[in-house]
Amino acid sequence: MTTTPPNQPGLAWLAYALLTVFSWGVYGIFLHTGQLAMKDPVNGRYKAFLFVGVAYFLTAVLAPLGMLLLKGATWSFPAKGLWWSLIAGVVGAVGAFGVLLAFGAKGTPAVVMSIIFAGAPVVNALYSILAHPPDGGWASIKWPFYLGIALAAAGGCLVTFYKPNPPAPKAVAATAQTAAPSAEAGSPKLQ
Repeated sequence: MTTTPPNQPGLAWLAYALLTVFSWGVYGIFLHTGQLAMKDPVNGRYKAFLFVGVAYFLTAVLAPLGMLLLKGATWSFPAKGLWWSLIAGVVGAVGAFGVLLAFGAKGTPAVVMSIIFAGAPVVNALYSILAHPPDGGWASIKWPFYLGIALAAAGGCLVTFYKPNPPAPKAVAATAQTAAPSAEAGSPKLQ
């Protein structure tokens, strides 16, 4: 059995990143399904978001609280870390709420989430450069970075415009019409 030397990260980070990719990949679909299942065309999205908040409480409050207790952590929360973490939570919640509002404005999960997942890495990269400029400034950034941004934007557009559509729902009236002639087949028609 081989072990990873302590100064090398191993691949656990990749497993966690892929867990996030999967979770966020199905997030929009599950959220939209929850919104529709509320059977409230006016307030269904807000009801669904309420339960997103409950889920966040369970996983983002109780789970880390349990981990802190198990690991015997101190209860010191420096102000800068507290505020940046709180801001991060607000930004994440605003983003989740934006997903629901996009669905409410007739966006479909496949299109909305494609735009979000293509655009978010671009915003992340640009904000990171602005917050922590490279040593040589913008001129030191190599062309593949800009190509990556263009490809992410193009990929989001291509997925949005050319995603396969689900099969069209069968109309209830068409089903009733095809069932009616077979029921009337044995009865004489009056003319």
